Amino acid sequence: MARARIPLPAKWPETVRRGVIHVVSLAHVALTRVRGDCLNSRITRVKLATEVERLTAELALLREELRIKDARMRGVDARRRPQYAPTDRMAILVLKAARNWTHEAAAQRFFVTAVTVASWSKRIDEGGENALVTLAEPVNRFDELVAVLVRTLKSVSPHMGKLRIVQTLARSELHLTATTVKRMLDGTPTRPHVAPTPPRSTASSGRTVTAKYPDHVWNIDMSVLPASSGFWVPWIPRALPQCWPFAWWTIVVSDHFSRAVVGFAIFRSQPSADEVCSVLERCVKRAGKAPRYTVTDRGAQFGAAYCAWCARHRIRARFGAIGKHGSIAIVERFFRTLKQELIRRIVVPLNFGEMCLEMKRYMVWCHGRRPHRGLGGATPYEIYSEKRPANQRPRFEPRARYPARGHCAAPQVAVRGKPGVRIELLMSGFDGAPMAILPVVELKRAA
Repeated sequence: MARARIPLPAKWPETVRRGVIHVVSLAHVALTRVRGDCLNSRITRVKLATEVERLTAELALLREELRIKDARMRGVDARRRPQYAPTDRMAILVLKAARNWTHEAAAQRFFVTAVTVASWSKRIDEGGENALVTLAEPVNRFDELVAVLVRTLKSVSPHMGKLRIVQTLARSELHLTATTVKRMLDGTPTRPHVAPTPPRSTASSGRTVTAKYPDHVWNIDMSVLPASSGFWVPWIPRALPQCWPFAWWTIVVSDHFSRAVVGFAIFRSQPSADEVCSVLERCVKRAGKAPRYTVTDRGAQFGAAYCAWCARHRIRARFGAIGKHGSIAIVERFFRTLKQELIRRIVVPLNFGEMCLEMKRYMVWCHGRRPHRGLGGATPYEIYSEKRPANQRPRFEPRARYPARGHCAAPQVAVRGKPGVRIELLMSGFDGAPMAILPVVELKRAA
């Protein structure tokens, strides 16, 4: 039987409204009981009549359910409605033929336009029955081999993010996007390649010092690196013994323009002002010239002796604002990366010589192998020495039908050889280091 919608007066009390609902529920229970008795009757006519009544009631419920769903879909803007899958489009055309609907009638029932239904029918007429459900392979889709390479790189170096993976593979002549890497890693559907911009340094006077070339501005800072038996929490008493054998003190001199480490030194305890000036003197000899500016914090080591050293070398010393982070953000970010990628992943040695070797190996790897986000995927060594970045060399193209015609599909980097090349991933550890800590990624043409 058909379900009747009974509008309840707005002034009815809440108890009356609940009573009506209970009455309808009891009536439904009674009808179900009677219908069950009739279905078990020995009289065939009674069984058939009961089955017809049950099917009629079921049809009425399905129509009400469909009405509610259609009302919700009708309220969604046409441009935001989900598209039908190819198989669903084929099913709509089959139902249209079975019900003898016109294009307009089918479009009205499924909330599309008559032109859309007509285009589906045209594809069937021109390409056959499978034309609507068979999708053409997109020209910009990478094959599963590239996805395996990305997942392998992620499994070997879990600390790599999607942008780091993009920049690492670009240095090996395989260009992907962050969205593509994300989809390959976790199946969910960005940031284009940008040229390096001149870095800046903020002085305490409010003026800005812009690094215009290598060795123009140096950032200098110190940090404490916990040893294997040292402090691991920033509170007392574990944070008190900030000296060897509990921790190492290190000073890093970083070129602001290229992010390259000009020099570093390790100390067993907090260095003095004379020791800091001695490190800076070695950095000047190694670089062959003194910088125009230096930017430091206002630590005790950067006092009168440091200012006198800067005056002898005709260096303009700049100091960061007290109590504010970011004045020497470049070198502070380097210390954060150093601790995340090296110190927290190895057993920090207590021997001075071994600690120097670990630091030197990481500096060389970070200087020449690790792509830098702020440099557009180039390494500090490439910017410092003004060499062509590896990610700008001709690239491998594993997609056989790419690039497609059209200006928007043209690649930014020239293709190395013919499209459709097969490649394989080679990974190793830098200078004997574990592959998960200092990875070296290379791609070569597969045989």
